Amino acid sequence: MGALHELTALEQRDLLRRGELSARELTAHYLERIDSRNPALGAFLTVTADTALEEADAADRRHARGADLPALHGLPLAHKDLTDVVGVVTTHGSAALQHTVAAADSPLVAVLRRAGAISLGKTQVPEFGLSCYSENLIAPPSRNPLNVSLSPGGSSGGSAAAVAAGLVPFAPGTDGGGSVRIPAAATGLIGLKPNRGRVPSGSGQTDLGQFVVAGPLARTTADAALLLDAMVDEPNFHATSAAAHGPFLEAALRATGRFRIGVSTASPFAAAFSIGLDDDASVAFDAGLRALGDAGHDLVEADLHYDPRYHEAFQTVWTAGLANARIPAAREAGLTPLALTLRRRAQGRSATDLATAVDILRQFEQDTIEQYSAFDLIATPALGMTPRPIGWYTSADADTDYRRQCQYSPYTSMVNVCGLPAISVPVYSTAGGLSMSIQLIGRPSAEADLLTVSAQLEDQLRLPRRIP
Repeated sequence: MGALHELTALEQRDLLRRGELSARELTAHYLERIDSRNPALGAFLTVTADTALEEADAADRRHARGADLPALHGLPLAHKDLTDVVGVVTTHGSAALQHTVAAADSPLVAVLRRAGAISLGKTQVPEFGLSCYSENLIAPPSRNPLNVSLSPGGSSGGSAAAVAAGLVPFAPGTDGGGSVRIPAAATGLIGLKPNRGRVPSGSGQTDLGQFVVAGPLARTTADAALLLDAMVDEPNFHATSAAAHGPFLEAALRATGRFRIGVSTASPFAAAFSIGLDDDASVAFDAGLRALGDAGHDLVEADLHYDPRYHEAFQTVWTAGLANARIPAAREAGLTPLALTLRRRAQGRSATDLATAVDILRQFEQDTIEQYSAFDLIATPALGMTPRPIGWYTSADADTDYRRQCQYSPYTSMVNVCGLPAISVPVYSTAGGLSMSIQLIGRPSAEADLLTVSAQLEDQLRLPRRIP
């Protein structure tokens, strides 16, 4: 057996359940890796070592009693610092907020705690999760384990860096415009955005567009499926035997099915910005399509058209919550230029402006799903270019920052607007050792199909699962 962090989460799960590995041993192993590697990566903002070891000891006592074991018994993970974990400070990545200790777990944290997972701490995020990079004013930026001069993406960038570097076996992220799929693509992981409503979340009133859903980040498709089965909080997924699988893990392991896949590089941001693929992104997309064809899928060019009003409507709804964020005027100086600019813009919009934008996106959702319905899946590039250098987005004014984000990830946010499931799958390694991915978008509630095809691509391409 290799080093513990080189094993898949599924392999670790089975060792824990058979009693061949203790939860304390596994937790201590990952805490040691965080201690040695996190200073160079900036993946974790807060490490909760003492609490994690206490939880691991409790898990081992449960195993020793012969009690039924929950689905993720003894498996470590970490949560984004946009998410409340009881007894731990939540920063939202912002220097403008008073940082307070959470009085209770958020719904997803509570679900994963019941599933037996052990939280090792809180990971780095952009301020309020606004960006597709993980840099803020409260801590060093999160860095890409494949090349530490580059960003791991965002907003789940700290979590993605932690998984890719073997600091945790897998992790939940949240995705409101690509925030699971973007960092997964940047760091060589599987990143799945589930269907709207699939995974427990907070109040819908805090997410006007209902864009945000939590999803797994993992090194393998099976590991992502294992975590997703636990995240959906269905009691029958909490298997008591190592051989039992939830429905998503079963789909990933079975990996059977052939699909009609629409192929497109159209982006709804193209009406506002120049959108294209750099050389590596283009080569990666072609590699992904070849692998899909070799796996037996029917690839068809999809002639997709998007409403040119999308960009303005999306930004209006995406940033609406900033207008009422409880930030005293005296603390606004602690906001990043991007957050401050978008907050001022949001405060200047009327209720009519907001209602109009919501109506545009509602129609966009209907029109887009209708176009996609001609296919089982839609294939797009995951990203428009290779991972960007640290500081690239913030080196100019806020509007340039936002434009660069749209050009880097032009194919993700429309999936959130439509509420559809989508997955980012590694398909190509550049000459410089970076990973590039393809995105697959499913029909409503078709996460199992996405996991099926992701597993097929893993088998077809057999890319190394190296931990840098």
